[in-house]
Amino acid sequence: MTQNTLSTATLPVLDFSRLTQGDAEAEAFRTELREATHDYGFFYLVGHGVPQELIDRIMLTARRFFDLPEADKMAIENLQSPHFRGYTRIGGELTQGKVDWREQIDIGTEREPVEITPETPDYMRLEGPNQWPAALPELQEVVTEWYDELTRVSLTLLREWALSLGADEYVFDAAFAERPSTLIKIVRYPGKSDPEPKQGVGAHKDSGVLTLLLVEAGKGGLQVEKDGAWIDAPPIPGAFVVNIGELLEVATNGYLKATVHRVISPRIGDDRISIPFFYSPALDATIPVLPLPPELAAQATGITADPDNPIFTTYGENVLKSRLRAHPDVAAIHHADLLSKAAAPAHDAE
Repeated sequence: MTQNTLSTATLPVLDFSRLTQGDAEAEAFRTELREATHDYGFFYLVGHGVPQELIDRIMLTARRFFDLPEADKMAIENLQSPHFRGYTRIGGELTQGKVDWREQIDIGTEREPVEITPETPDYMRLEGPNQWPAALPELQEVVTEWYDELTRVSLTLLREWALSLGADEYVFDAAFAERPSTLIKIVRYPGKSDPEPKQGVGAHKDSGVLTLLLVEAGKGGLQVEKDGAWIDAPPIPGAFVVNIGELLEVATNGYLKATVHRVISPRIGDDRISIPFFYSPALDATIPVLPLPPELAAQATGITADPDNPIFTTYGENVLKSRLRAHPDVAAIHHADLLSKAAAPAHDAE
């Protein structure tokens, strides 16, 4: 990859509302969905129906969280959570072994911890409760609403992908219906340039199925790799940036490809809020492999083979790999016995 070459290409824009405008429009949307994620792995989604009031409220609440005194944020530091939940200070996460210049809160699906026995798969350690800031109780309320709205959009997209690939509409439902392991991150990238901007998040692929990303209006920094160059993906007002993760690559034998992307930090004097929603199946779910129509199967190039980043078909294995690499300090405190099993460089998200 030519690390610093910028492309003049732009990501496709898809209109979710076409699904409600009759059979022909819905079919056209499915074709665009399949082609966008085959060609780019990324697209902008408009017409999704998520209320603007909720978008404004979660962005405002995110700002209020990062404006809290340091002690209030550190009261829910992720070092206290064996489930990798809570606040990560600036410099507390790694991608490809290098420091990501950001602070964030990780919020997963709220559950009780699993009792760990010698027979329990390692990845079940990720299941558990969140840490919520006592100084900002409204965060839990708005995140719960956000979870419900984006789950609706995500599940619909998955069903439309299935149809576009010649499969049953509900082929993915079983992996998601009972115990989804969705992760929400609320991220702030502070300005950092001395003299050049720093790594906000290093180049990586997402480990799950699909990601819906909300970025603060007017704040660029996200870049998507395409044909050895980087495409800038600045926010479009009211739109989500959508990308597929490694498990859709598995499901389609590489017809759809999880795409490498990165974030460049803002310059000094500016910052950037982003809220990625990682829609993910149950930790013990194995994503179904779809029998593609011949014309699509002929374009499926197989799962990417990368010895530094093996792709596992069980979601829990794939996400545990990412968590251990991205947060070695949490792993050392709570999962020292697993560190010897972890693969090399880190790999996480927006």
